[in-house]
Amino acid sequence: VVLFMFLFNNTIRDSKQSFLLCDWFTEACDSPLVANLPPSSFRSSSQLTSSHGPVFAKVNRREGAGGWSPLVSDRYQWLQVDLGRRTRITAVATQGRYGSSDWLTAYLLMFSDTGHNWKQHRQEDSFGAFPGNSNADTVVQYKLKQPVIARYLRLIPLDWNPTGRTGLRLEIYGCRYTSDVANFDGSSSLVYRRSVRPSWTVMEVVSLKFKTLKNCGTLLHAEGNRHHSLTLVLEKGRLLLYHQRGINKNECKLSSSGGQLLVSVGSLLDDQHWHNVKLERLSTHLNLTVDKNTHQVHIPCPLCNMDVLLSLGAVQSHGLQKPVLSHRNFHGCMENLLYNELNLIHLAKKNNHQASGNVTFSCAEQVSVAVTFTDSQSFLQLPGLTSWSSGVVSVELQFRTWNKAGLLLTFDLLQQEGTVWLYLTKQNLKNPLYVKVIMKMETSLNDGQWHHVELNSRQDHLSITVDKDKGATAHTSIPLPLTTDSPLFFGGCPVQESSQECKNPFEVFQGCMRLLTVDNQPVDLIKVQQRLLGNYSHLQIDMCGIIDRCSPSHCEHGGRCTQSWSTFHCNCSNSGYRGATCHSSRYEKSCEAYKHKGNTSGHYHIDVDGSGPIKPQLIYCNMTEDMAWMVIQHNNTQLTRVRSSPERNQESAHFDYSSEEEQLVAIISQSEHCEQELSYHCKKSRLLNTPEGSPFTWWVGGPGPGEIQTYWGGALPGSRQCACGLQDSCLDSNHYCNCDADYDQWADDSGLLTHKESLPIRSLVLGDIHRAGSEAAYRVGPLRCHGDKNFWNAAFFDKETSYLHFPTFHGELNADIAFLFKTKSSSGVFLENLGIKDFIRIELSSASQVVFSFDVGNGPLEVRVETSIQLNDNRWHSVQAERNVKEASLRVDEFNAATQEAPADGHSHLQLNSQLFIGGTASRQKGFLGCIRSLQLNGVTLDLEERAKITPGVRPGCPGHCSSYGSLCQNQGRCVERVNGFSCDCDQSAYTGAFCHKEVSASFQSSTSVAYNFKEPYGPNRNSSGSPFSIYSDMKLSGENISLSFRTSQSPALLLYVNSFYREYLALLINKQGEDTLGFFLPLHSVLSFTFTDVAYIIFQIDQNTREDFSLTSDVEFSGIKSLILGRVQESDELDAELASLASLGFTGCLSGVCFNSIRPLKDALLHPDSPVVVSGPFSQSSCGSSSVANPYATESTHSLSGTKMDPGQPLVNAIRSDSALIGGLIAVVIFVTVSASAILARFLCSRKETFRNQEVKAAQPEDGHELPFSSQADSLSALSENQKEYFI
Repeated sequence: VVLFMFLFNNTIRDSKQSFLLCDWFTEACDSPLVANLPPSSFRSSSQLTSSHGPVFAKVNRREGAGGWSPLVSDRYQWLQVDLGRRTRITAVATQGRYGSSDWLTAYLLMFSDTGHNWKQHRQEDSFGAFPGNSNADTVVQYKLKQPVIARYLRLIPLDWNPTGRTGLRLEIYGCRYTSDVANFDGSSSLVYRRSVRPSWTVMEVVSLKFKTLKNCGTLLHAEGNRHHSLTLVLEKGRLLLYHQRGINKNECKLSSSGGQLLVSVGSLLDDQHWHNVKLERLSTHLNLTVDKNTHQVHIPCPLCNMDVLLSLGAVQSHGLQKPVLSHRNFHGCMENLLYNELNLIHLAKKNNHQASGNVTFSCAEQVSVAVTFTDSQSFLQLPGLTSWSSGVVSVELQFRTWNKAGLLLTFDLLQQEGTVWLYLTKQNLKNPLYVKVIMKMETSLNDGQWHHVELNSRQDHLSITVDKDKGATAHTSIPLPLTTDSPLFFGGCPVQESSQECKNPFEVFQGCMRLLTVDNQPVDLIKVQQRLLGNYSHLQIDMCGIIDRCSPSHCEHGGRCTQSWSTFHCNCSNSGYRGATCHSSRYEKSCEAYKHKGNTSGHYHIDVDGSGPIKPQLIYCNMTEDMAWMVIQHNNTQLTRVRSSPERNQESAHFDYSSEEEQLVAIISQSEHCEQELSYHCKKSRLLNTPEGSPFTWWVGGPGPGEIQTYWGGALPGSRQCACGLQDSCLDSNHYCNCDADYDQWADDSGLLTHKESLPIRSLVLGDIHRAGSEAAYRVGPLRCHGDKNFWNAAFFDKETSYLHFPTFHGELNADIAFLFKTKSSSGVFLENLGIKDFIRIELSSASQVVFSFDVGNGPLEVRVETSIQLNDNRWHSVQAERNVKEASLRVDEFNAATQEAPADGHSHLQLNSQLFIGGTASRQKGFLGCIRSLQLNGVTLDLEERAKITPGVRPGCPGHCSSYGSLCQNQGRCVERVNGFSCDCDQSAYTGAFCHKEVSASFQSSTSVAYNFKEPYGPNRNSSGSPFSIYSDMKLSGENISLSFRTSQSPALLLYVNSFYREYLALLINKQGEDTLGFFLPLHSVLSFTFTDVAYIIFQIDQNTREDFSLTSDVEFSGIKSLILGRVQESDELDAELASLASLGFTGCLSGVCFNSIRPLKDALLHPDSPVVVSGPFSQSSCGSSSVANPYATESTHSLSGTKMDPGQPLVNAIRSDSALIGGLIAVVIFVTVSASAILARFLCSRKETFRNQEVKAAQPEDGHELPFSSQADSLSALSENQKEYFI
């Protein structure tokens, strides 16, 4: 004990910090402070009688009338207590007036050091009202979350017992507060010179409290090595931290720069209230905290040790630097100025040689009474003056506001029956008096700063001055003949309709005013408050209640904050986020998510963590039929050759990726599979050497700086092998890589790296390149990842009483929840989390309505979305809910979002403490039946599957995706279920791609021929084949479905030709004039038949033109199909001369998406080499069949499957395409021909069967006057065989 006291006393004596006793003894600061105060410590706005005076307002006392009651019960009353000195206040207790029905139900608390310039105490969530009593006897205590240091407390009643009046007894709890204070008058300063240099690793801390009425001044200046310095200045009520470099190292002269701004913190710091400042430095990191707002910055190394001096209130340096704010020293007070554990003000008081200055050690505060105009009913009325009869009028005031518009001053000119308005609008002051006096300011007047306005009128001259020397002055020759009967109205007008004295056609003023003078006489606002001068309504007198709602800003992700008096707005433009606070991401989290919205390959913005801190990034998504690949490029994906060089033993390459580090890590982590190609081509250049020797070449991969890896593409981590070693196929069986054979000929070791923990490749070191004759080349491909583990993470709830539980959701100020669900039930709770009073819940309330409900202390609120579709259709539906300090919103699928605004001054913190329940509630009622998938809370995905594995009544995963996504498969593509998602099977489609959306196109020349050959008719003993191409020719077609797209400048032209073993044929043509024509050619005696009816329908449509229907009667089938030919027809014996001539010319142009019933001849020829297709002549795949031609002047275009308005997540792709080489610059015609049948479609049929020669033709007669589609002769009809009849459309 003796040793302890000895050390304790030395600590006090050495540091001279007597107030640090609390650091040793943590005594409770909850002593009652009111009970022993003298009567002079109590004041009030009024009292009902002398026995209802404020002196009787002591808890549990019965003297007088048993407490304080004002003369009138309204919100302008107050009770004030003087604690005698500045005190640490920790709690307040209230009680009603003894033996009465008078008590408060709600009140406000104000604090002050001087009895003026009151500051309203607000809770952490900016809610100002405190709960009161429910009867006259119970004592209700409210503990302040943060102690308040003040001498005066003022309580303002807000509500009271409706059957009684205002009645109050009060107690205040706290303890004594001591501090060392220094006063700076604008020319004084305090300097500390350090004698011992601290260690590099020691944290240096400077902390202080300050208060001032000036909005600018130098607060602190600290110098480090080589005349680098940090300067903390107050500028426009904000604290700015600058870094200055006094000497240019190379030129040895002063830096011309005024300093580099590192950070700006705080706002409205010139309010004459105490503000806390702390600077913490550790190494090159510096934390600057102002009140509760902390920012971290990086500082140069010379500032890591501030070993010269520390000056407060002004810049005291070695003369090598220009002050950031020239001739602007600090004017105000500081207290508890600590450098590490040294109290500098205490040292200066004791005349310590380390701390010196010309400051005084008491705070001389200026008294400035301000008035706050709070709402639309606020106004201040002052009476006219007798001095106005001389014709001289002068009015001055200072104001501060966030609003762009508002009335400052108005008065009537009774002699001239006119009115003067001085008002603020769109950041300009105007004074319309017959002729408007307009003043345009260079700076905005709604910036929250104090601005000075002066109006002077003498005889016939009027002048208005704003901000004196820094502002502007306007003059006009208009007199203001005021009389004593002309009152002045500030801020607004009374609301009484009968009032003829004041009219305000403009917006009211919301903000603060101070230093009001009329004819150079200050206006006593305290008399106004006491109703001894003028009149007012809805004012807060002796305080400025302005709040900076943008400091700290609630706008996230770089959103720009602007504000008015009562609210704020976030501009989210170019941020990639949306919502009232720019919280929710506009983009999907993976290519997988984009694919399941129907998007095709292209560049997309990917936000891997949703509303988290990682920025969105532009990534190429390669949508294949099975996968959605995310492709992340780096600075060198090309094959790079390296030649031998005796000067260097190694060659290194570093790879910089298009994505930032945190983005790369998140993508790799959430993907199911990642890979990266690593190739090494060698000629007398070894790779990994023998297993026993050191590797010549290695690469570095993995997160952060990465780790050295000694295995190669296609091998396993740590194996020190290449792919050939794993497969036992290397050139030299003594080595595990082909290149290690060290042959004097080219070899290669290539493969894919798939171990995610080793990706991406950061750098590559090639070691065996210095020998003569050594040559090598390497290639590191882009990082490719597919699969989104979060997107498919799902759970199936099969019992109403089942649920999953997770830790408490922490979304105090911002909470966003997103998930997908599918169900057959009409109601159920998706999610619930409870607090003591607060809660948050999302539920399906009916088959077409989702409800988002919550309570943050202001009472329950609900946001509802009613959909026009049934949500219990067992299809996936998305839900996105967000709640922030400004509003709550709910969106279901693509329906319009519903929003609910939050109260401007209500509770804002969501305080939860129970477990988070998914799929049910704690009461096991209203449980959800169905699937929930991809549940994300504030960008973090909950692992539903893992929790479902150990929870009864819940199963991991949820099958059945084609019901929701099957419609994405186009052009007869078939949706195929997968464990995670779906894929489109395009085997039966003429198209390919992720959604069977890509046209398979080919360029044709006149000699090109593509023939799809059918098998000959089979006998009864044939062996059936399972091959997809085992299509026999003896099929009997009751109808043909033909569709294709083409682009050509040729006419006439044969597009498609089908013949049979029975010399029947079907041809699709375009005529010479380029018109779209179909012809039906039937031999004599042949009859067109329909299996189910004697009427055959032909449905014909080109592009988006109106569909045309035609009918034929027949009794013949088209059977024994031999071949289907595109392009030139090599054998045309069965054709007449005209058609044979046309068939021999072939087709020049582009064909795409060719489909004949279930046959896709063009796709089979290009993509399926084992198909029964014979190709002759020039033939190659082309993009000529693109159905849309992009603007050739655009470098980017937008893909859209649906053609609807562009979604922010739509891809950005290069869209410059050209087909001019194909068509020789001629006009392209794109025609989509659909000949479909409920039973029969467009058919060109020619039959020469002997068995049908004698049958009658039963067909509709053609119209007169038509030419053959391909004929060039006027008499071409007569050229046809007389035993043929012609049908054409």
